[in-house]
Amino acid sequence: MNIRYRVELSQAERDELNTMLKGGRHAARKLKRAQILLAADAGSSDEEIARVAAVGGSTVYRTKRRFVEGNLEYAMSELPRPGAERKLTGKEEALLVATACANPPAGRRRWTLELLADAMVKLTDHDSLSHETVRRRLAENHLKPWRRDMWCIPQINGEYVARMEDVLDLYAEAPDPKRPVVCFDETPVQLIGEVRQPIPAEPGQLERYDYEYRRNGTVNLFVFLDVNRPWRRVKVTARRTARDYAHCMRDLVDVHYSEASCIRVVQDNLSTHTAGALYEAFPPAEARRILRRLEFHYTPKHASWLNMVEIEIGVLNGQCLDRRIDNAERLTSEIAAWERQRNAAGARIDWMFTTDKARAKMGRAYPQVLKESEPL
Repeated sequence: MNIRYRVELSQAERDELNTMLKGGRHAARKLKRAQILLAADAGSSDEEIARVAAVGGSTVYRTKRRFVEGNLEYAMSELPRPGAERKLTGKEEALLVATACANPPAGRRRWTLELLADAMVKLTDHDSLSHETVRRRLAENHLKPWRRDMWCIPQINGEYVARMEDVLDLYAEAPDPKRPVVCFDETPVQLIGEVRQPIPAEPGQLERYDYEYRRNGTVNLFVFLDVNRPWRRVKVTARRTARDYAHCMRDLVDVHYSEASCIRVVQDNLSTHTAGALYEAFPPAEARRILRRLEFHYTPKHASWLNMVEIEIGVLNGQCLDRRIDNAERLTSEIAAWERQRNAAGARIDWMFTTDKARAKMGRAYPQVLKESEPL
């Protein structure tokens, strides 16, 4: 016998369902059930409800029955749906993960879904295995063996820690105009010209430029950044030799910080970033004069992230250099305009990483110190 269930909603239940239909993010099936219950409460027939809600008659019947036999929550909830049995057992999934993390077969650069499926057929009793099964099991384990990331893997030892904490302590010091802290680095820039004139943007049409371009050589950027005040300076040079570096250091002493007694320079370990570079560029007396007012602090090897100017170079690339610039004169002009605007805006790097945070977050990577009572 076909039982006709009668739906009678309370005012609170009507308000809840109407609120659900008016906004918010809900599953489509849940919204359909809300429409069904409201229409049934209003006295609509099952056939009319099915037509308006674009569902089958059985869906209307089941929703009404679940409300009458249970309550609103029971009618709106999702019953667990039986799915197909997993093709791979727990041990087989572990074997798939181990295989994906191992070296690929000889002659292949990386694993693919096809290779992994074939390997699992050989390693298990399965006659076949679909690529989709392999993909889903890998996704559950957050694995994509066909992708690789190039990463800088530092060797954290006593020297690494000493240089890191030296730089972090410099950043944490109170500003001293007589002893400023300046981060320094360099980066190459490729000059690229257009082969064909780009088509400007217009309403309804993006700017269009040709994929072909012309290489016009490279230049080098020397970048200075004051840690404690909103100042940066970019110098464009044709090369990045030791002599070019030495002239940058002289500009730092004689032009940019002529009133400072000692300029503490944070820089990386490039072979030209040494005191000897000044003796290669200037007479001994001049080199010594410049060096007396400089104090070099080196970041650890493979730890360029500790140099605050790296962040500034990223800003420069994103705001100014992410386009085709074909000659050094235009590049110099564009960088100078960017530099003036950023200095005038008072832009600074908000450095948050401290020595205490380094010891807390990287404590396990610090070298282990023997206790005094332990024998060597």
